[in-house]
Amino acid sequence: MTSPAISTVPPGTPAVLLLSGGLDSATVLAWAMRAGYAVHALSFRYGQRHEHELERARALAAHWHVAKHAVCDIDLRQFGGSALTSDIAVPKDRDAHAMAKGIPVTYVPARNTIFLSFAMAWAEVLGARDVFIGVNALDYSGYPDCRPEFITAFEQMANLATRAGGRVSRCTRR
Repeated sequence: MTSPAISTVPPGTPAVLLLSGGLDSATVLAWAMRAGYAVHALSFRYGQRHEHELERARALAAHWHVAKHAVCDIDLRQFGGSALTSDIAVPKDRDAHAMAKGIPVTYVPARNTIFLSFAMAWAEVLGARDVFIGVNALDYSGYPDCRPEFITAFEQMANLATRAGGRVSRCTRR
């Protein structure tokens, strides 16, 4: 496992970090805090069937003393298409062969695009030039919005879509 080297920023440099409460976002949070960012953590209640990740996100935000932790309510259930937001069964214990086949039923259509768009907007308001998302590129399990190509494309779009031409920083485990 490798990760970007921790380079420091001027103390208190604002950044927005998508905080799901899962392993990847927790790792990125620790990295950003140790680098000296004033992290504004952003979590979502998007109609998912469980609350445990949000509980973990709150605990992580408190543990790391983030500058602010916001939980946004958006309802992605109205679009359907995912076992995480509907009554579709969630598969358990998929092996590597099964994960390599197509997009899983747990994929929430465009979820990371939506989340990153909210983060980009908040970053612009804060004057932050960095937005962090923790996605695992190697075992992304078929989620198209966790691929490095997606993150790169979003970063390019963010540089065109904001007043400051901010950058989206990406941290992935390898």
